[in-house]
Amino acid sequence: MGQGQRVKAPRPPIAKARERVSPRVKLFADSVIREMTRLAAVHGAINMAQGYPDFPAPSALKAAAARAVKEDYNQYEITWGSTELRAAIADKARRFNGIEATGEDNVTVTCGATEAMVATMLALTDSSDEVIVPEPFYECYIPATIISGARVRHVALREPDYGFDEEELKRAFSRKPKAIIVNTPNNPTGRVFSRSELKVISDLCSDYRVLAITDEIYEQIVYDGQRHVSLATLGDMADSTVTISGASKTYSVTGWRIGYTVADKGLTEAIRKVHDFLTVCAPSPLQKAALVGFGMDESYYTKLTQSYTRKRDYLLKSLESMGYRCLKPQGAYYILADFSAVWKGDDVRFADHMVKDGGVATVPASSFFATPGLGKKKVRLAFPKQDTTLREAVERMRKRTG
Repeated sequence: MGQGQRVKAPRPPIAKARERVSPRVKLFADSVIREMTRLAAVHGAINMAQGYPDFPAPSALKAAAARAVKEDYNQYEITWGSTELRAAIADKARRFNGIEATGEDNVTVTCGATEAMVATMLALTDSSDEVIVPEPFYECYIPATIISGARVRHVALREPDYGFDEEELKRAFSRKPKAIIVNTPNNPTGRVFSRSELKVISDLCSDYRVLAITDEIYEQIVYDGQRHVSLATLGDMADSTVTISGASKTYSVTGWRIGYTVADKGLTEAIRKVHDFLTVCAPSPLQKAALVGFGMDESYYTKLTQSYTRKRDYLLKSLESMGYRCLKPQGAYYILADFSAVWKGDDVRFADHMVKDGGVATVPASSFFATPGLGKKKVRLAFPKQDTTLREAVERMRKRTG
C-alpha cells in the first residue's frame, strides 16, 4: 500500500446501523393491525383485521373528488385546511357535537385523525408531562405520546362492559397529569361512554387543570339508541379539550386521510404550527370532495347506522353460534371475541392460525394492552365489509372452530 493511501472503512453491519436509531423509536413496536393486513395479503385471507370498508364510498364524494382533480386542484391548500372545509367542519361541530367553533379560529384539517393525534401531542405535551391513556387503547396513542416525550399512565377499562373505575381514575389525576386521551365510541371495545361517565372525567379535568384529547372518529356509528356525547360540551371543557375526528369512517374513505381537530384558539395555534411542519396540508382535491360529505343530509347517517347495525348483529350471532363469547359493541365497527372455548392457545397463536389456515385475518387483542397477560384470549374483528364478505369469513371461521 502506497504512502498516504487511506484504508476504506467497511460498511457498518445492520446491527451497528440500528444503534443509530433514536431510543424513542425502540419504545414502541410496529403496528400489529398493519402487520395482520400484510399477512392477509400473503395468505389470501379475508381482512377482518384493519378497519376499512371493502365497499364503495358514496358516489357523490367520488364524483366530487374526480371533479376536483379534473379542475386542477393540484397545489398546496392553506396549511390548516381550505377556508370552505374548515367552515363546514365548524358548522358540523355546532350542529352535531354541540361545540361552538369557527373555521378561522378553532379548526385544523390534518392528514387523518392519526396525524391529528400526533400533532396535538407534539404541540401540547413534552418530557416533563404525564398522559393518562385508558387501557385497552387504539395502538397509535402510545407512539404519539412517546414521540412527544411524555410518559404514559394507564387506567383500566374493566370487563365485562369496559367502564372505568372512578377511584382509580381519581388516583391517576392526583398525580397531576398534563392530559388524558378519551376515545368514544371506543376502539377496540365498542364502548360508548355516557354523559355521566364523561362528566366524571370533565370534573376531574377541571379540578386538576388537565387537558382532554378526544378521539371521536366513530361518532356517527352508534347503535341501539346510544347517543354520542362530546366531552368538550361538558362543564368548562370547551377551552380544555382537543376534539379529533375526520371523514375516514363516516364516509368510508379511510385512504383519503382527511382528519381534523377542533380546539380553543390558543391550542389550535400550537397544533397548526406542528401540523405545518409534519405534513404541510391534507390532499387538496380530497378536501374539496370532503365538503360534500359534511353536507350530507340526515338520511345518510340513518342509513349508515342501519347498515352497520345489521352487519354487527349478523357477525355477533354467527360468532356466538360457534362458541365465541363476545361483547356487543355500542358503537364503532369492531367486535372483541373471546375464543377460549374453541381454541386453547393464546391470541397471537390464534390469529396466526386463523390467517394462515383459516383464511381470516384478525387482530390479537393483547396488542391493545400494555399490561402483560391481558387480552390473551381475545381477538378483534372489523365488520365494515360487504355482506358477501362477512358470510364468507364466517364460513371459513366455522370450518376451523366449529
